[in-house]
Amino acid sequence: MRSAQAGDRSAYTELLRRIVPIVARMAAARYGRFLEADDIVQDVLLSLHSVRHTYDTRRPFMPWLASIVRNRLVDAYRKRVRISRSETPVPEIPEILGREAASLEGEGRGDPELLESAIADLPAGQRRAVELLKLEELSLKEAAAVSGLSTAALKVAVHRGLKTLRWRLAERK
Repeated sequence: MRSAQAGDRSAYTELLRRIVPIVARMAAARYGRFLEADDIVQDVLLSLHSVRHTYDTRRPFMPWLASIVRNRLVDAYRKRVRISRSETPVPEIPEILGREAASLEGEGRGDPELLESAIADLPAGQRRAVELLKLEELSLKEAAAVSGLSTAALKVAVHRGLKTLRWRLAERK
């Protein structure tokens, strides 16, 4: 790490190569199978890279690395708990869902001419917002530059346009 801090790229590469298996073992020993080891290793490497300047060369390297690993593991564990609290387990997929999915497969992507007609019937501002953001897939910033509208105005217009399209297409079926 001392050499890496001094700018030796090959030393930094070698350091990273050597610590990957150590970090993976530390993650597995601490939390077992609850966490994705590859994700933890990547998080640790990113953290190490961003805070490598804080390493004090007068101190041992492994405790410093272990604290980074511990912090990333705690973050990952907290994220896992947050996600598991918001998930609802489904014991088995309802039969109705299976039939609906099967019937939708035959429908394909819908009627493009009907969609074109519905888009053409939108008010000009909504139509332009839908075209720029959804059909041309421009970012809000790009669409604002092209249209001369603010990003807020584009968001409102595309929201209203999509709502109108859903209503009109449901009405025509």
